[in-house]
Amino acid sequence: MRFDLTDLKLFCDVVDAGSITHGAERSALALAAASTRIRGMENSLEAGLLVRSRQGVTPTPAGLTLLKHARTILAQSARMREDLGAFAGGLTGEVRLLANTNASTEFLPEALGRFLADNPRVRVDLEERLSDEIVGLIAEGVGDIGIVAGTVDVGGLETFPFRSDRFVVVAQKGHPLAARARVAFADVLAYDLVGLERTSALQRFLADKAARLGSGLNLRVQLRSFDAVCRLVEAGVGVGVVPQSTAARVAQTTPLSVIELEDDWAVRDLTLCVRRFADLRPYAQDLVTSLRT
Repeated sequence: MRFDLTDLKLFCDVVDAGSITHGAERSALALAAASTRIRGMENSLEAGLLVRSRQGVTPTPAGLTLLKHARTILAQSARMREDLGAFAGGLTGEVRLLANTNASTEFLPEALGRFLADNPRVRVDLEERLSDEIVGLIAEGVGDIGIVAGTVDVGGLETFPFRSDRFVVVAQKGHPLAARARVAFADVLAYDLVGLERTSALQRFLADKAARLGSGLNLRVQLRSFDAVCRLVEAGVGVGVVPQSTAARVAQTTPLSVIELEDDWAVRDLTLCVRRFADLRPYAQDLVTSLRT
């Protein structure tokens, strides 16, 4: 069998995305080319690597074995490029950082900007994921550093405190919820909502919470940022669930009512997690240290 690094990266991207289409996008390949490569790998092995269904794809036992080796090979290849890049005066390091929506939008822009300005030869690959997904990916070695909600079980990962925040409801002045100081998420579901796009980790999290309450999200519109959500809430489109840090900042210039969510999960102590700090490359250790300050 002869698999090149493109094959191996594609296969990892497909498994991580749960879809050949989205895996192809991550690998910057056309769907037809990606499908041909996957079929070629299966023909070479004379074994199926993926179980295909309407919901997407999952790896077979053979696929899981390939996935394990592929990730090891790709990690070694990346380290080789980094080590040799120093001799060529090029990029000295890349860190894959996985974070939930709250961390990605509210805290990381400033924190990462500071680190990258001080480390011009390091690149950070930032990807937004659900907290429980992040824990699994860090444990598997897919990512270097994760930022997750403090309520998530991180197993044997090493953790460090990052930031604290909580989710609140924002509503237009005069909305039925505006006069309340606290509200349960179950009561919020009775109203039209303004939310983030479907691929957002937070939006998937809220959809799951609604489903557990036997309900759904009555989303009028879905946007790319919390600030955009607040602008549409101000216009009377619906209510939104955003971090308190966002609400406090936007409320300085926008007439919004901020209502505290009383559900336990609304409190968000954000935590940094890694497999083992001592095993991280020096620049990844530097990033962890920088993010903690």
